[in-house]
Amino acid sequence: MALDGITLHFIKTELEETLVGARIEKVHQPAKCELTLHMRTRCGAYRLLLSAESASPRIHITQRPGENPQNPPMLCMLLRKHLSGAVLVGLRQSGLDRVLFLDFDATNEIGDKVRLSLCVEIMGQHSNIILIDGNGMILDAVKRVDSSKSAYREILPGVAYQLPPRQDKIQVTKGNISNCLIRLFMNPEQQLPAAFMKNIEGISPIVSRELAFRAAGDCTCTVREAGEERIKSALEYLSSCLQKVPAHCVVCDEEEKPFDFSFLEILQYGGFCKKIEYASFCALLDDFYAERDRLLRAKRRAGDLHKTLQTLRERTARKMANRQAQLKDSAEKDRLRIFGELIQANQYALEKGASFYELENYYDGNQPVRIPADPALTPSQNAQKYYKAYKKASTAEKMLADLIAHDEQELSYFASVEDALSRAEAESDLAAIRQELIDGKYLKRKKGGKQRLPKELPPHKFKTSEGFTVLVGRNNVQNDKLTLKTAKNYDMWLHTQHYAGSHTILVSDNREITDQAISEAAAIAAFFSSARDAQKVPVDYTRVKNIKKPVGAKPGKVIYNTYNTIYVTPAEPKEEL
Repeated sequence: MALDGITLHFIKTELEETLVGARIEKVHQPAKCELTLHMRTRCGAYRLLLSAESASPRIHITQRPGENPQNPPMLCMLLRKHLSGAVLVGLRQSGLDRVLFLDFDATNEIGDKVRLSLCVEIMGQHSNIILIDGNGMILDAVKRVDSSKSAYREILPGVAYQLPPRQDKIQVTKGNISNCLIRLFMNPEQQLPAAFMKNIEGISPIVSRELAFRAAGDCTCTVREAGEERIKSALEYLSSCLQKVPAHCVVCDEEEKPFDFSFLEILQYGGFCKKIEYASFCALLDDFYAERDRLLRAKRRAGDLHKTLQTLRERTARKMANRQAQLKDSAEKDRLRIFGELIQANQYALEKGASFYELENYYDGNQPVRIPADPALTPSQNAQKYYKAYKKASTAEKMLADLIAHDEQELSYFASVEDALSRAEAESDLAAIRQELIDGKYLKRKKGGKQRLPKELPPHKFKTSEGFTVLVGRNNVQNDKLTLKTAKNYDMWLHTQHYAGSHTILVSDNREITDQAISEAAAIAAFFSSARDAQKVPVDYTRVKNIKKPVGAKPGKVIYNTYNTIYVTPAEPKEEL
């Protein structure tokens, strides 16, 4: 799943064809290790994404707008100062290494023309984005590296930029295939994919396995087993790929989730994996990393909320467990009443000072029963002690039942908030969830008065195949608003049964709602729930007029008695309206 040097070579070609001559209009920093350059050419506007995230370092044109923090970071302000209005004049790659330079003609504070370069290093956890002046001095970087982190290469403002140390690998071209063969056969017992990775520049693990598969039909054979002729054929194929249009191939698993990509047509998986072809690497990477980046951003931004919810759930679960144990003890309250009655009925035959009473239990066929007693109390006082304990247990039983029911509602509510948090896409989604927890007194408001909240996003909106509109709430507060205020009485309300999820409204628009529309809306409701990865999910549906909200209920909590249930497979809806 690594973006290798040869893929970067093809991306460089795509960017040269599209962006050379483009002027930077805006610079944004959506995340700590991510930059977006808004660029304009004579043909239109483009967004160039540069990422130094450890799990997804890359550079490509993106069609996804993203969301930016309200207050831009200091690095973003520095880049705006130096690059606003700058023109991209060229791109450079160091061999087939994963280092790409973007060269800009810019204007400094006094109006002089200067040359600046953005260096994008795609090296896993060591990935970086570095701004370099015309003299090769570092102005700043997404990740600063001092001597405590690297004794070989510092990346700090005012330090001369050095390329990462080159690996001792060979760039496969038509003229040096013989040199590659000599290098490979220096260790003939090494597995062929590992030998390719160790000696050939610019390839990723999936490419090394694909070359081995094409050479020997086996990804586990050794160099000796494959033989010189077949390895030479595979290397010639790789060399020819550098001279022609790449495959832009994405490989998906059985659930159609993409797990790798390559510039080669992938044959090693046979018919066990699905392959998708894209028109360009920019489009490929934009789709491949979209969901991964969304989850990563949400996790980082919502880290404190996840921790708060986890603490609240654990605390509530402990309280409920303790109360259930107490309720179990209260179930023996009738035994206390019977002991009191037996002592009261036989007190004429009992004396003070006994530590227990041996009596016949007329509630159990006059079977003898030993009743513990306090020697310091009279029989009548011991009877009253048991009556008092019985009343206390009866009162506790009623209170505990209510408290346990409240705890169950709290846990259900926390699950609904966690579900909404897992699907939060933007800062405004997180802000709305945070405000919901503050209003519920689960979180404290930050000092400094009421914070200005980002503009709330509208509910998700989709269309069924028959043209019905489907609306999906983003959080509990919006769920209430959507169901109780926006929806009409004869619209259809849908929600997963026994799973946390969003309220989903199938808008009737004065039409007769069809079974097909209900089925499609139910699949959407299942997708926007905690059961999105399940196979068959029960979804309740009913007219909006049947939905009621209990007085004092938590946000998102409604009740209904008249409904039907449909079992569906969660399905990600098509493009949002």
